[in-house]
Amino acid sequence: MLLLFDPENYWDSVSQEDMQDALAEHLAFARLLKERGVAFSGEAVHPAQNAVTLRPAGDGVVTVEAPFVERRQDFAGFYLIDCADLTEALDIARHCPIGAGIEVRPVWEASS
Repeated sequence: MLLLFDPENYWDSVSQEDMQDALAEHLAFARLLKERGVAFSGEAVHPAQNAVTLRPAGDGVVTVEAPFVERRQDFAGFYLIDCADLTEALDIARHCPIGAGIEVRPVWEASS
């Protein structure tokens, strides 16, 4: 999984033109994935300020109107890509628009 991060409050400060340019970069990345035959899905997400977190509390759950972890970057979106191994995933991630960073993290395979 490629976890995408942007500087905190980035999208509140960019122009419409910059936003369109960034979206065009992601469309180009999606074309590259298709051309390479890499299965993928992905979405942009709202900034951390819109997050609601569930945390364990005694025998129940408490709802917190905030992100779980304080940070200087916002989790901005993700691509879930189907790769043979971490080496291939890193090669593909180098082509993705980088924002404030990309975390490449394997996902657990569910066993039947």
